[in-house]
Amino acid sequence: MTGLSLFLGGCASVGPPLPPSLELPKPPPDLRAKRKGDKVTLTWTIPARTTDRQSVRYLGKTRVCRGVEAALTQCGNPVGEAAPPADFARRKDTDRKKLSATYTDTLPLNLRLSGAFGSATYAVEVLNRDGRSAGLSNQVHVPLTDTLPPPTDFAAHVTAKGVVLTWTGQLLAFTLPSLVHYKYRVYRRDEAGKQEVPVGEADAGMESHLTLTDQNFEWEKTYYYHADTFSTISQPGKPEIQVEGDDTPEVRVFTDDVFPPAVPGGLQAVFSGPGQQAFIDLIWSPVSDADLAGYNMYRREEGGTAVKINSELVKTPAYRDMKIASGKTYFYSVSAVDLRGNESGHSEEASESLP
Repeated sequence: MTGLSLFLGGCASVGPPLPPSLELPKPPPDLRAKRKGDKVTLTWTIPARTTDRQSVRYLGKTRVCRGVEAALTQCGNPVGEAAPPADFARRKDTDRKKLSATYTDTLPLNLRLSGAFGSATYAVEVLNRDGRSAGLSNQVHVPLTDTLPPPTDFAAHVTAKGVVLTWTGQLLAFTLPSLVHYKYRVYRRDEAGKQEVPVGEADAGMESHLTLTDQNFEWEKTYYYHADTFSTISQPGKPEIQVEGDDTPEVRVFTDDVFPPAVPGGLQAVFSGPGQQAFIDLIWSPVSDADLAGYNMYRREEGGTAVKINSELVKTPAYRDMKIASGKTYFYSVSAVDLRGNESGHSEEASESLP
């Protein structure tokens, strides 16, 4: 009997039974929102735990909630629903912690026009399979200021001065609040990467035909350009808010440099002879093109055709011609050549006569 008592005394006591789990997913704490045009993209992490710290076994739909009040107390009439992943129940618990969900909402026009300084409040409500929830997620705010439609006829043309971008913008048919401004922004990306680089901005609404020149690119490369609109809201004592509009289609440009440098100017010819070997010194104003490689010097006699007299490009704006003969008159001109071999036209001639 004593042994039996000792055996029973050594067993762990069994506590009261735990109540069954309500299977309520924990509300997401990381809801994020990004607006572009009339679309608001919401992203959040799908809950992997319940409010009583159990693994979520069965997941229902997620309601998407939107309102114009500063804080939502309940979802009311959801603006949309996001279905759970089809294989959620079959995933391992560790994999469920990495799942995220996305929903894109379209802001109605009447809401966007309701006030330049208003905002929409978003939250999501994750339900269990019985349609119950533990409450709303964190709440995020999206400005309601409207944006202009993207410009039309967006085009890009390669010129000697850069890539010239042109488009047709919309004229405003209404008066803007003084603290709201509409603008266009142009972006560029190269063929090898996806990173977009802002090229420049232009005010919108006042002119229909706009242009912008991109000079910060490399020749002989392929680029893609597009433009969008954006609205800025500036209120005293508050940070500036920007709302991006929709994009134009991309246009492809190959920056083929077929453009010659500027034509040199100010050419002068000076003869030096008596008491030494005769020669003619030639000087001219330097060409300032960044891709200048050098100059070619041309000479002709009266009634003749100009012939290049340098065997290699002249690197400085000066040249000495020593292959001359007494009693002749020479006519000189100079051209500029860039790194890709494009040659400018000939300068105005300068002449010199030898005794």
